[in-house]
Amino acid sequence: MKSVVDFEALGRFVAVPEAARRLLSKPEKEIHFALSLKTSDYELLEGNCYVVYHCTARGPAKGGLRMSADATLDETRRLAELMSLKTALAGIPFGGAKSCLSIDPSGLNRFEKTAVIKEYVHVLRLELEHGNYVPAPDMGTGPTDMAVIFGETHIAESVTGKPPGVGGLPGRLEATGRSVSKSALLALDRLLRKPSRGATAAVQGYGNVGSHAAVFLSEAGVKVVAACDIAGGVYNPDGLDTQALKDHVAKEGRAEGFPEGDQITNAELLALDVDVLLPCAREDVVTAANAGAVRAALIVEGANGPTTPDAEAILSEKGVVVVPDILANAGGVIASYVEWRKAKSGALTTKEETFELIDDRIGKAFDDMMRISEDKGCSPRMASFVIAVEELVQALRDRAWI
Repeated sequence: MKSVVDFEALGRFVAVPEAARRLLSKPEKEIHFALSLKTSDYELLEGNCYVVYHCTARGPAKGGLRMSADATLDETRRLAELMSLKTALAGIPFGGAKSCLSIDPSGLNRFEKTAVIKEYVHVLRLELEHGNYVPAPDMGTGPTDMAVIFGETHIAESVTGKPPGVGGLPGRLEATGRSVSKSALLALDRLLRKPSRGATAAVQGYGNVGSHAAVFLSEAGVKVVAACDIAGGVYNPDGLDTQALKDHVAKEGRAEGFPEGDQITNAELLALDVDVLLPCAREDVVTAANAGAVRAALIVEGANGPTTPDAEAILSEKGVVVVPDILANAGGVIASYVEWRKAKSGALTTKEETFELIDDRIGKAFDDMMRISEDKGCSPRMASFVIAVEELVQALRDRAWI
């Protein structure tokens, strides 16, 4: 698999020891297993599970549990590497990991999904109980699934993203959306030199990340004019009521059909003339095929890897600035660290304190990214890679791994 970081390109901006390059260009550990579960006298539920630790030099392997029918090992490897970079950039003492189950969660009832999660814990019990790997919610999983993991391990710090009532963190559900919105507001100010009040935005993907980001942006005065999910969405040039749309999606399961605007497709949304485009759904949304149609001045990546390298080259030529995923969506892992630390100490944390820490960490990382970008004349993504890789290299030295 090709590494997320192009070390040859990175070498033009920072010296990376050859030993570190070799270690960071491949996963540290991989676990593959077939998950099989009898659900009735006639049915057998089957799926592959991939668990990847990219680098644990900076701390325990941290990364979400994704459930998706088309999950692959290469996808899991890429997401684990992104998490290594993300935790290093945010200054969180975790390593990078990911686990993916190739099962479609939409076809499972609550009892079946609980049984799948319990079987997942059964196979990975030693990794979880020893604290080697700390999962969290990701696409296809949520707080209840994390509560099931906790119910199996009986160790509060073995999993994050739990409901607040069972040891979870107030504000964890909104955490990734919080960091996306904070990154967008900083980028409007620092990159576009534009006040948030009156700025326009479009959100592609209106799940947990996109909906909360949209609500936070609206509260800051940004006019969110469009939002959509896989089925389609809604457009209103006067601005959407983002909370009402969030409630609509929670009730109906889709953004389509929201009465306060016109229907819009994903392709149309990506081509809207707005200040900020926020792809918050999944990877490879902005590609070489549609990058030329993008008219936003700024892209803030709420999803992991939504912009392909070919697309980013096209966007750069057009003057479109991309705030990378490893910064913009780091709020989830920042909050996970707070929850993990809270579980060990027994401390109480409020939602406001969670948001304050996310804002502080994202603000510092954004400042560092801008400083490196300006000093070295490189893109924000490359500047973020410079910071993250330098942190990882230092950890490898500190551990005497290189």
